[in-house]
Amino acid sequence: MLLSYSNNIGDRYQTATLLSNGETLMSKRIKSGVMGLAALLTSSAAAFAQTEIQWWHAMTGANNDVVVKLAEEFNATQKDYKVVPAYKGSYADNMNAGIAAFRAGNAPHIMQVFEVGTATMMSAGGAIKPVQVMMKEAGETFDTGNYLPTITGYYSTLKGEMLSFPFNSSSAVMWYNKDALAKIGLTAPPKTWPEVFDAAKKLKANGFEKCGFSTAWVTWLNIEQLSAWHNVPLATKANGMDGFDTELKFNSPFHVKHLQNLVDLQKDKTFDYSGRTNTGEGRFTSGECPIFMTSSAFFGNVAANAKFAWGNAPMPYYPDQAGAPQNSIIGGASLWVMGGKKPEEYKGVAKFFTFLSDTDRQVKLHTLSGYLPITKAAYAKVKESGFYKDKPHLETPLLQLTNKEPTENSRGLRLGNMVQMRDMWAEEFESALAGKKTAKQALDDAVSRGNAVLRQFEKSASR
Repeated sequence: MLLSYSNNIGDRYQTATLLSNGETLMSKRIKSGVMGLAALLTSSAAAFAQTEIQWWHAMTGANNDVVVKLAEEFNATQKDYKVVPAYKGSYADNMNAGIAAFRAGNAPHIMQVFEVGTATMMSAGGAIKPVQVMMKEAGETFDTGNYLPTITGYYSTLKGEMLSFPFNSSSAVMWYNKDALAKIGLTAPPKTWPEVFDAAKKLKANGFEKCGFSTAWVTWLNIEQLSAWHNVPLATKANGMDGFDTELKFNSPFHVKHLQNLVDLQKDKTFDYSGRTNTGEGRFTSGECPIFMTSSAFFGNVAANAKFAWGNAPMPYYPDQAGAPQNSIIGGASLWVMGGKKPEEYKGVAKFFTFLSDTDRQVKLHTLSGYLPITKAAYAKVKESGFYKDKPHLETPLLQLTNKEPTENSRGLRLGNMVQMRDMWAEEFESALAGKKTAKQALDDAVSRGNAVLRQFEKSASR
């Protein structure tokens, strides 16, 4: 049949003529369109079939960029899973949001939790999926022996089962202004606390009137790290690692001596308090405080903002304390896998953790961000490359962590409701620094208040 709408005889003939497969040209065009639409729908269906992995985190600034980049890189390596990172506020805010979301039935797959939230997460029971169990069920190769034991030990059970996946690990170090130390005749940083006190007094007399030295994270540095570095118990039961029925012990004569030293030096700002968290770190990069103790993760900010020659060194120690220095403990955070997800979702999480464990990827993360490599292979590769010869500051926390084999006093700590307790301890520190309480009374009260919190946690954790 000829098509009457065409004015061209050749077109009418071509349109009406049967092709060799029995279809008209019009039919072929229709079929081609249908097939194209089907292909588009199939492609869309495949995209929608992609399993999303929600990752809640607490990283800001450059570290947020690292998180986003890691997700993008993983997503580009395969098409089955898509990791979707989401910033949820501070470490404490993120943990609280994740727990609330689990109770509401919409928890993320992965939640970044700071190291002192470990006990709280452990006690959550079905709210979490142990990483080692998940990796085995998902069929991913996973050998805990490949990871640095000083890091994984913090996040493992007494039997060695890894509960969460180490991510951004760090430790406490002493940052120092080389130009400032040169003014008082020092070509190397002080090693002991008495040497720090002496240097700080000289610095204050030579242009640093507001601050000879200071610390961020006042209780992390001056209770938690101080205790581990000197092999002194912070609490019984291996600082809570061996059980929730632990009692605080950081009101010992050793701890009182240290706080009293800070109280005495605060009076003329040889030591000057910089707050409970890391908000005072800018006092170092601005040049105001020439000696500053905080996390090794401060590296990025120092490198970007300090306008003077700088370095870092191990934390100072008291030479009259037997066995000191011992080893430091980690800071930072790990990735916890939330419970109640589908097997296919856990497979995606497991593949992402395998991706994160890649040696070259860990090397890159360590050398660019300052966070510690989590695998032995990555640390060995960086060391063998000679990288630390030019950037020794990135190895300082690793040397501290591995200084000696950990003891019951320096394996780490696992205390419930640590966010709440740290605030209590800081309040008592502040009372002593302000002259409202003696160092002994402040630490006695900090221990007493903290033990009350631990007993409440113990009751809730044992239900």
